[in-house]
Amino acid sequence: MELFERSVPMDTLVEQRTETRSQISWPVSIWLPQANRFFNGYSANISKSGVYVKLPMTTPVREGSVVEVNFPRTMALAEEKGQFGRLKQGQVVRVDRKTMLRDAKVGVAIQFETD
Repeated sequence: MELFERSVPMDTLVEQRTETRSQISWPVSIWLPQANRFFNGYSANISKSGVYVKLPMTTPVREGSVVEVNFPRTMALAEEKGQFGRLKQGQVVRVDRKTMLRDAKVGVAIQFETD
């Protein structure tokens, strides 16, 4: 019996994060200029340099898209800060569709633009 070694291509993921991520589930709205509308979802984790959000699987987002992330504030925080939300602009660096059929969501990694 001969044994053959199979060459299986493996995807190598290179860690791109430069900041510590905090796990937080918070409602977010993502503005997609190409669709001319907001898509509502929630954050999964966030850092100073980016955020990973879960959006409906029908969201027409793709890697490279420039988006605006709206983090709504509670009434108390809105009164304190004088705004009802925090807006950050960023670029989509990854779209994860692995769990799309299980939870009807896509994961989207967004890197914030530097101020």
